[in-house]
Amino acid sequence: MSVPFTNNEAERGVRMLKVKGKISGCFRTLEGATRFCRARSYLQTCGKQGLNRLECLISVFRGEPILPAFEMDG
Repeated sequence: MSVPFTNNEAERGVRMLKVKGKISGCFRTLEGATRFCRARSYLQTCGKQGLNRLECLISVFRGEPILPAFEMDG
């Protein structure tokens, strides 16, 4: 069993964005940052639902994205 660096899921969600900013200095455009966040969010959701992230990514490029299940409260 592995123990996460922190138990704060929200912080873990933005950590990669911060690391990317530190490595490259910044995103060149707001559009680039938006695309990065959208792709990262999709892959995280797929992973949390037990889906193969590579298969999900391949399905996006084929134009037939695997849509993760979303729970609706109400």
